[in-house]
Amino acid sequence: MIAFVSGPVAAVAPDTAVIEVGGVGMAVQCTPATLAGLRVGQQARLATSLVVREDSLTLYGFADDDERQAFELLQTASGVGPRLAQAMLAVHSPDALRLAVSTGDEKALTAVPGIGKKGAQRLLLELKDRLGEPLGSAVPGARSAAAPGWSDQLHTALVGLGYATREADEAVAAVTPRAEETVAAGGTPQVAQLLRAALQTLNRTR
Repeated sequence: MIAFVSGPVAAVAPDTAVIEVGGVGMAVQCTPATLAGLRVGQQARLATSLVVREDSLTLYGFADDDERQAFELLQTASGVGPRLAQAMLAVHSPDALRLAVSTGDEKALTAVPGIGKKGAQRLLLELKDRLGEPLGSAVPGARSAAAPGWSDQLHTALVGLGYATREADEAVAAVTPRAEETVAAGGTPQVAQLLRAALQTLNRTR
């Protein structure tokens, strides 16, 4: 098992970072919040979990060991693979997920793309005795409140991809209406989706 990777950040993409380890570039799948904290050329240390499939080896990266442990525990529930587990951690912090499960907060789980009402009910039952009790005073959705706002995360990700500050400003402005529509509907803007939309606007202007 690869417990962590440490080294300079060689590249940052919408859902992946490349960390140089001993002269080898390790591609690591990360959440938008984790990617937003990385800078090309700077040192980084990511806790990791290796997912082995018949036709692939995928390395998932996390800001800390607690996130990695939650990622692995979430996959013990039926129907939860690595992509859905990562999506859950993109929306909620590990502690917020523990609180949601321990209090039966169905709405918090349905806020995750790919989880419907029935899926949330099943997850609440299956995960209740697996995730454990909250470690702090987190509330569901705390990741959005504690982490920089979606616009800050998006701007940081674009600059990390090599775009000039002015270009990043324009791209954030271009996707702001889309994010505001999501908020008005009671949802949480998904940075990964907004980043893809922002990249499309930048490619059209170049």
